[in-house]
Amino acid sequence: MTSVIGIIPARLAATRLPNKPLLDIAGKPMIQWVWERASEARSLTDLLIATPDIEIAQAAESFGAKAMITSHEHRSGTDRLAEVARRTQGDLYVNIQGDEPLLNPTAVDAAVEPILKDPTLPMSSIYCLAQPHEYDLPSAVKVVLDMQGNALYFSRSRIPHPRELTEQPLYKHIGLYVFQRELLLQFANWQPTPLERTEGLEQLRVLEHGYKIRMAPVAESSIAVDTEEDLNRVRAILSS
Repeated sequence: MTSVIGIIPARLAATRLPNKPLLDIAGKPMIQWVWERASEARSLTDLLIATPDIEIAQAAESFGAKAMITSHEHRSGTDRLAEVARRTQGDLYVNIQGDEPLLNPTAVDAAVEPILKDPTLPMSSIYCLAQPHEYDLPSAVKVVLDMQGNALYFSRSRIPHPRELTEQPLYKHIGLYVFQRELLLQFANWQPTPLERTEGLEQLRVLEHGYKIRMAPVAESSIAVDTEEDLNRVRAILSS
C-alpha cells in the first residue's frame, strides 16, 4: 500500500496576520479547522502538522493532531515538508495549506489520484476555472496545460494571452501539492531558479529542472485567509 502523508505546515510569524494558525474561528483555532477537513480525505494514510512553534504543536496535540517541531530556518512550507520527509519514510507527501479552514477534503483526494494511478509521475497538483475578476489578479495564479494535463507554466499574469477572441478558458492554480519523496528531497536542495524568482512561484523550480507536474481539475478553490477581510468572511461562513 502506498503511504500518503499529509503535511500542514504552520508558523506564527505571518506578516499580515500574526499568529494566524491560532486565530479563533467559531470557537476553534484556524489550524484545527484545516486539520479536521484534511482528516476527511480518503487518500491520506497519515496526517500531521509541521511547525517551528511550540505553541502550535501544543494546540495541535490538544485537539488530537500529530505535530512535528521543525526548523525556524525554512524559507517555505515546501522546505518544511522536506524536513518531514527526511525524518519519515512515506512514499508521497501532500503539502496542505494551513490557512484554508474551508478546505474541501475531496480536493486532497483529487490531487493525490494522478500519482496513485501512475506512480512514475513525480508531482501533481490541482486547478479550477478562474473567475473573471481573477484574470488579471496577481494573487490568483494561472496555469496552462499540455495535452496530457501537465503544467506548461504558472504565472501571476493572465495566460494564455487572448490575442484573438477564443473559447480557451483560464485556469487558476490551487496550491495543494503532492510530491514523490525523492523529488521533494531534491527540491529542497535546489536553489531558487530564475523564473521562480521572477514570478515568486516556487512550483516553477520543478518545471525549470525538467520535471512534470500533473494537474487535476476540481470544481472550485477554497478561501485562503491572508487578510483581516478574509478572516471575517470565513468566520461568518463557519459561524452560520
